[in-house]
Amino acid sequence: MPTTPLILLLSGSLRAGSSNETVLRTAQALAAEGAAPVRTQRYEGLGALPHFNPDEDTDPLPPPVAALRAAIAGASGVLVCTPEYAGSLPGSFKNLLDWTVGGTEICDKPVAWVNAAAPGRGGGAEAALRTVLGYTGAAIVEEACVRIPVAGEPLSPAGLLTAPTALTRLTAALTTLATAMTVPEGG
Repeated sequence: MPTTPLILLLSGSLRAGSSNETVLRTAQALAAEGAAPVRTQRYEGLGALPHFNPDEDTDPLPPPVAALRAAIAGASGVLVCTPEYAGSLPGSFKNLLDWTVGGTEICDKPVAWVNAAAPGRGGGAEAALRTVLGYTGAAIVEEACVRIPVAGEPLSPAGLLTAPTALTRLTAALTTLATAMTVPEGG
């Protein structure tokens, strides 16, 4: 029996209750409900990563970096949802991405993102994300990259998105990313 592919969910926000976290919690719930043919795992170590230092990008890696790279290596694909700060990526999320450049875990791995910014916003973060992911060798799945504006949207009692358009777009992104993934041996 084939193994269901695993999508690693990466939030670019450290803020509790961020719209990016809401999107990823909703993606996780949709996958758990069977709306998309995937399993998901949220990476929650963003705040624990040390500042990137090329001198420390050697074995043994700092434990939080080793955990990040292991999570990426164990996933079939990656879905990112990050805010835009000052026209680019938040520094903490750029730091996470910097730690992936020296490894090969994300190279050729299908990656997509959800832009949860208000209409007309988020383009700088998308452009920066595209540039940095290019350096990592990630395989960007354009068809799975979507915009889901969530500012002011009503949430379920569990803190999940409820708008039908948002749920449809998020399910389509997960399903499209799933079709681009191959399950790693033993994954």
